[in-house]
Amino acid sequence: MTLNLSLIAAITVLIACGATLVLERSLTRVLIGFVLLGNGINLLFLVSSGDPGRAPIVGLGEGPMADPLPQAMALTAIVITLGTTAFGLALAYRAWQLTGHDDVQDDLEDDLIRRRADLDSTSTTFDEIDDEMPDEDGSDAHEESSGAVPS
Repeated sequence: MTLNLSLIAAITVLIACGATLVLERSLTRVLIGFVLLGNGINLLFLVSSGDPGRAPIVGLGEGPMADPLPQAMALTAIVITLGTTAFGLALAYRAWQLTGHDDVQDDLEDDLIRRRADLDSTSTTFDEIDDEMPDEDGSDAHEESSGAVPS
């Protein structure tokens, strides 16, 4: 079997554009990216099947039959892409209803963690336990924190 160079170029462009769009902040662009990725993967399955011209039914047609596995995988990928598209549309519509736009907002906790990392400060709930250094009285810090009575 000879590979069609234009199909491989189309697969490459669909997957590259889809991956780029999935990394955007707009839910509409993310949704279009998932659709492009799904179409690129479906085309990849069908190109990798070998001889796509023959039906995968025994006794139908002359010569060897096509491999039915990539066709079944393409059908499964179509269903998964349809479900992902429906879910993404619901998310984008709900975000547009609530905020008036479909951009993904920053999480406040992520912003707080990023600012603390930039300042190199720890939170107030961080309990620093040092395994190598015993306390002043010679007992281990883990013994006291676990409820064991020091000897």
